[in-house]
Amino acid sequence: MAVSKAQQKAVAKYMKNNYDELKVRVPKGRKDIIKAHAEKNGESVNGFVNRAIGETMQRDGE
Repeated sequence: MAVSKAQQKAVAKYMKNNYDELKVRVPKGRKDIIKAHAEKNGESVNGFVNRAIGETMQRDGE
């Protein structure tokens, strides 16, 4: 099913208003390792990264 231009625009606006973006650079090959780990645990890469950050910040007392 094709997505209309209006729907694409609405999604882009929602994302801009509700989320910040963070770009992470990793050494070549590490992305595949991270992706495999996330999938093994039933998560997306984004979900895994957010969980890892949250757990680390909680552990560090942030």
